[in-house]
Amino acid sequence: MGWIYLLFGVLFEVAGTWSMKLSDGLTRPLPSVMFVGFFSIALILITLSMKTIDMSIAYAIWCGAGIVLISGIGHWYFNEMLTPTRLIFIGCILIGVVGLYLSDQ
Repeated sequence: MGWIYLLFGVLFEVAGTWSMKLSDGLTRPLPSVMFVGFFSIALILITLSMKTIDMSIAYAIWCGAGIVLISGIGHWYFNEMLTPTRLIFIGCILIGVVGLYLSDQ
């Protein structure tokens, strides 16, 4: 069940980060409320995931998956640049997350 909590925690964290961008510095009420709500749910879910998943693994996956997904959303939805250098370092993050996971096996 921990992995399901973690998966949904990542999705809510991504929704929260997207809402954070849409809130325009907390000046738009609806995205601002969504930002707080989504992140609250994400934190609850990652906390629940840590009942069965090691903290270092859960947090690394939560952060790493969030970075990858938000980078894609930023590129396609907000026209942010995904330069080759950024892609290399995003790949490094993914390698680190996978390495942490595999080291626990």
